[in-house]
Amino acid sequence: MATMNVSQSDELKQFIDTQAVTPSCGSSEEYLRECVRKQHAVERPRTTLLDGLNSGLGQVADDAFFAE
Repeated sequence: MATMNVSQSDELKQFIDTQAVTPSCGSSEEYLRECVRKQHAVERPRTTLLDGLNSGLGQVADDAFFAE
C-alpha cells in the first residue's frame, strides 16, 4: 500500500477529526480513505461513459454484423 502525506489547514484538520469520530471511521485516516473511495466510485463510471461517448460512432449491429 502506498503512503501519501497531505497537509491541511487547521480548520480542515479539525473538520476531518470531527467527522472521523464515528463508529464507522475510527480515525481521520480512515475517514479520508472512505471519502476518496466514494469519489472514485462516482468518477470511474463517469470516465468510462465519457470515453465511450468520445470514441466516435461504432458499427451498426444489424443482421450482417451478427452473421460475421
